[in-house]
Amino acid sequence: MRMVFATLLAALLVFTPGTASAQGPAASDPERFDFDVAHTNIDFVVRHLAVANVRGKFNRFSGHILLDPADITRSTVSVTIDARSIDTANERRDDHLRSADFFEVEKYPTLTFTSRRVERTGDGFVAVGDLTIRDVTREVRIPFEVSGPISVGNGQRAIGVEGALRVNRFDYGLQWNRITEAVQVVGDEVRIELNVSARTPRQGGE
Repeated sequence: MRMVFATLLAALLVFTPGTASAQGPAASDPERFDFDVAHTNIDFVVRHLAVANVRGKFNRFSGHILLDPADITRSTVSVTIDARSIDTANERRDDHLRSADFFEVEKYPTLTFTSRRVERTGDGFVAVGDLTIRDVTREVRIPFEVSGPISVGNGQRAIGVEGALRVNRFDYGLQWNRITEAVQVVGDEVRIELNVSARTPRQGGE
């Protein structure tokens, strides 16, 4: 399945920046960036019959990032995805994914991600937080890169975030399974791909 949470990746946890110390200046206030849905993708990919990939996406979601440009590790992200908006370009398959065999969207209408912390790594950052699918919440780690912020007119600033993670669908109660000729029809592992564009609110609230 094919996805882009730059945005697995999200849920409304906000980190409070640290206070000033004798050794350094006070932390800057985080700046809110809301997902630009028209330019954001949350995609996924999963193995089918062990020989090919099936790609999909979610068409409806919302999210925001509270970004501290001076210290990315003080930033947070929150994402909510409409499970009913799953789209693999195959209506019959999508209906099956919405059923109790998989997401059971009537009972569990949303997927969420809420960050707990952001860690700096040698080549970027990792968002550590809670991913909830159905009634299961597990901690995940999402390596990501940030571009920007840049000014885009109308008093707004924009950032881009790209990240990806892998999860085992059985860990989240997506238990349907079928074996054909000794081959599993749907793979266990799902790769989630996030490509997020986010903007600050327009000045004046317009």
